[in-house]
Amino acid sequence: MLRIDILSAVPDLLKSPLEHSIIGRARQNNLVHIEIHDLRDYSTDRHKKIDDYQYGGGAGMVLTPQPIFDCIEKLTSERAYDEIIFTAPDGEVFEQKHANELSIKQNLMILCGHYKGVDQRVRDELITREFSIGDYVLSGGELPAMVMADAITRLLPGALGDAESALTDSFQDDLLEAPVYTRPAEFKGLRVPEILRSGDHKKVDQWRFDNALKRTKQRRPDLYKNFKKKN
Repeated sequence: MLRIDILSAVPDLLKSPLEHSIIGRARQNNLVHIEIHDLRDYSTDRHKKIDDYQYGGGAGMVLTPQPIFDCIEKLTSERAYDEIIFTAPDGEVFEQKHANELSIKQNLMILCGHYKGVDQRVRDELITREFSIGDYVLSGGELPAMVMADAITRLLPGALGDAESALTDSFQDDLLEAPVYTRPAEFKGLRVPEILRSGDHKKVDQWRFDNALKRTKQRRPDLYKNFKKKN
């Protein structure tokens, strides 16, 4: 079973989203164990402070190293971690290939950034991977942590009702997913493409591939270029 430990300055932000939908069911079915750790529980400050002003001046508070070091040292004394991840705006952009890679690991740890950032000594000494979910700034790393946990968990065997579903998601082969339709066959004069109703699986697969290729070329030429390189 995959275990994910998430370290946060505001753990309440994480609780509800991790209790519902696919990730909630995966936890209930013991496919993944997700543990949330409040960094304030590890603070030696009498007021449980976990942030301080940055050296050299400037706006914004910084997460102090002591609670983070103590928390990570405690966890790593209990088990070996495949990756200790930090959510950071300047990290590598998290993509489907990373979710695929991390889904086959045993133990992952995610440290959520907060305030102006985290003391660089944490990043230098403890962190093994750094990820961003896009070129924009959020109030903290909790949302990126949830995004990564969700993307990883849904790939675990048994997490989805249809085992093939995750394999045909957008980005799995550097292609966006083809258009999808459901009943009724006609709605407000708009009809489902006849080929999808034909029962000819070979032709349906070809239609989906052709339309995935077309959509990717139109909407994500960067992905299309990668696909063409590989194929």
